[in-house]
Amino acid sequence: MSFLDLFSLEFMQRALLAALLTGLAAPAIGTFIVQRRLALLGDGIGHVAVTGVALGLLTGTSPTWTAVVVAVLGAVLMELIRERGHTNGDVALALLFYGGLAGGVLITGIAGQGAATLQAYLFGSLNSISPDDVLFTALLTVVVLTVTLGLSPQLFAVASDQDFARVAGLRVRAYNLLIAVLAAVSITVAMRTVGLLLVSALMVVPVATSQQLARSFRATLLGAMAVGCLASVGGLVLSAALSFRVSVAPGPTIVLLALAMFTATWPLGVWLRRRSRLMAPFPEVSAAPHRSTDEHPHEHGADCGHPAVPHGDHVDYVHDGHRHAVHGEHYDEH
Repeated sequence: MSFLDLFSLEFMQRALLAALLTGLAAPAIGTFIVQRRLALLGDGIGHVAVTGVALGLLTGTSPTWTAVVVAVLGAVLMELIRERGHTNGDVALALLFYGGLAGGVLITGIAGQGAATLQAYLFGSLNSISPDDVLFTALLTVVVLTVTLGLSPQLFAVASDQDFARVAGLRVRAYNLLIAVLAAVSITVAMRTVGLLLVSALMVVPVATSQQLARSFRATLLGAMAVGCLASVGGLVLSAALSFRVSVAPGPTIVLLALAMFTATWPLGVWLRRRSRLMAPFPEVSAAPHRSTDEHPHEHGADCGHPAVPHGDHVDYVHDGHRHAVHGEHYDEH
């Protein structure tokens, strides 16, 4: 079988569609997460979703649905802890990291499933995605894109300056919870593409890449979605091409390709920012007003210490931009 023949297979077509949808949804909500300086939020919710997957394996239901429910509950809990509790956001993320991952591994063992079953959700498994998984991913992607693009002004105001948003009359707590819930939904969208342990990279790296070139929030949002699509689809195609020689997983390939795109655009971003600073106009500075007075508090003489220029039968002393001539025992001021 040749490389082009792979694209005629149904599982490859499903994988390409799922990768495209994931590349759109994850960076869309990731832009607001990066704006809130919560880049590791995806990791925390991803670890909680492991418990959801394990509950699905234990109960015999769909692990995707249970992962959505548990991830949403974990995201809401983390947001409430960060907002109301005495524990700051970093500690709340740590609690989700350790508790979610440990609980998922423990429940998976109780369910009688091995590490190989859980690995498909931890690192992604595009090649085994089913038509129902593609439909489920498409529905969640539509929800994420509709909300993020439709409410982008409100979400941007809350993510940038919560005090300003509160003064402007926005319900800050509700929008913060909405961002957390959308992040949880996006993580379950990307669960079968890049895996729960790598999903945060697809939410953050495309945004960081777009920030190197974009100069507005909307341009950053659209650019991040474009980079996410290129990384997801390109990583899948690259892993398929390499699979003829070695066994390469699509999830890590997608993340590494996204990192390579960031590395390639970073020098250009540095040059653009430096060029922008050089082209910025200097601030206008008004000249200080000139004040003149008839009084001069200093008495000039031969020993006053000002530089003297001798000429003729007198000596000129320079002081404050004026020249003072001294003749014998007195001086004249000009």
